[in-house]
Amino acid sequence: MFDFSSIPKVALLIFVILMSFNIIIFVHELGHFWAAKWRGLQIDRFQIWFGRPLWSKTVNGVQYGLGWIPAGGFVALPQMAPMESIEGGNSNKAALPPIKPLDKIIVAFAGPLFSLLLALTAAVVVSKVGKPKDFVPVTQIGFVATDSPAEKAGILPGDTILKVNGNPVNGFAGSLDSITEQIVLSRGDQIVFTVQRPGLPEPLTLTSGFDTEPTKWFQRKALRKVGLGPASAAIIEQVVVNSPAATAGLVPGDKVISVDGTPLYGPSQLGQYLKVRNWQTVKLGIEGKAGERREVSVTPEKPLQPAGTNPEIGVVWENVQIADDRIVYPGPFEQVGDSLRSMWVTITSVISPTSSIGVGHLSGPVGIMSMQYDLLQTENGWQRMLGFFVLFNVNLAVLNMLPFPVLDGGHITLALLEKLFGRPVQAKPLEIIQTTCAIGLISLMLFVTSKDIGDKFGHGDDPKQVPRVFP
Repeated sequence: MFDFSSIPKVALLIFVILMSFNIIIFVHELGHFWAAKWRGLQIDRFQIWFGRPLWSKTVNGVQYGLGWIPAGGFVALPQMAPMESIEGGNSNKAALPPIKPLDKIIVAFAGPLFSLLLALTAAVVVSKVGKPKDFVPVTQIGFVATDSPAEKAGILPGDTILKVNGNPVNGFAGSLDSITEQIVLSRGDQIVFTVQRPGLPEPLTLTSGFDTEPTKWFQRKALRKVGLGPASAAIIEQVVVNSPAATAGLVPGDKVISVDGTPLYGPSQLGQYLKVRNWQTVKLGIEGKAGERREVSVTPEKPLQPAGTNPEIGVVWENVQIADDRIVYPGPFEQVGDSLRSMWVTITSVISPTSSIGVGHLSGPVGIMSMQYDLLQTENGWQRMLGFFVLFNVNLAVLNMLPFPVLDGGHITLALLEKLFGRPVQAKPLEIIQTTCAIGLISLMLFVTSKDIGDKFGHGDDPKQVPRVFP
């Protein structure tokens, strides 16, 4: 049943997200606007969002407006490039004087510059209020899936991964230098792991393939994975009544440290071992709360409820915190630098023919707003939102500097060509190119937006947690 009491909260979150998105666009376009004013350019329109204006007002010859397509904005500058078919006609019918290439470069560069300055401003705020680290520092493996690429490569629970494809790793997930991200961003058909195995003096070099889960045609292609999980303590939180664990004398707080003499590096490893052993009796090494150690024999049984499940020992595992979500205070330039590096890795991965990252993995307005909504729902969400604000503005600045028509980098490129050849590109062919690229950009945005929406469907609901009942 729908909880109507949540409507005000949801409405507030949506309002915050829309305001955030509009501030980002407004500041970027304000850079163009102020630079154009400074250099004496004709300004026809200043509009946030594309499409026919839902609201407009003309002040001192400039039409200010809000479009109906929530995807960007623009300042119509007819002396920069002919964009009448996209931004509307020139409100001044008289011929406009030409402007210098330097003016065009300054006006075009001002937008990305203002986005970068906004990112730096937000980064200063983050450096003062902090944000969750959201990092898993574990590099030891606690689970290797059966028949996975990692198992076929020879990786074992207990192995510590030192490098992926020759790059040193600093954790399991949460940074570009972590194991998960290095696997996802890997290129080529093989992934090379350097691992330190307990009891061996020298690291091993193991070569693995990778898998990608099947997805529907309207969803994004799944990312690379090899079937690994991080190590974590297997601590019992609850023992089910009448279960094999209860019969064996296991109690909440017991830590399972081995199974049949093999060290245990996580609950998933135990579940997999029981299945491989066809749920036969196993000996578990137990460490109690006081540090005392003992061994118990446990024979998995099928619970009466839910019906049809595999045999179990009848415990609920404690959710051991392995992620580092402390509040940290990174410096402003460190944040911007990390965002620039992230953007560089993303762009090079998208254009690389040997990468599994493609255009479809980019996000449009729907995906970005959905991500912001999810961030705001978490504990310390507003701090995560500020961190994302830094990343988004850096991305906006970098993407707009790409040398493609319609983008700011395209205007700079045309101005440099004009300076080099001593004359501007002919207006009519340029307008056709600009319009074609604008349509292509809008089509790309619609494509990635369709993936944003498609990823929300077709995954199925999470199964409900049904209480286990043993005879």
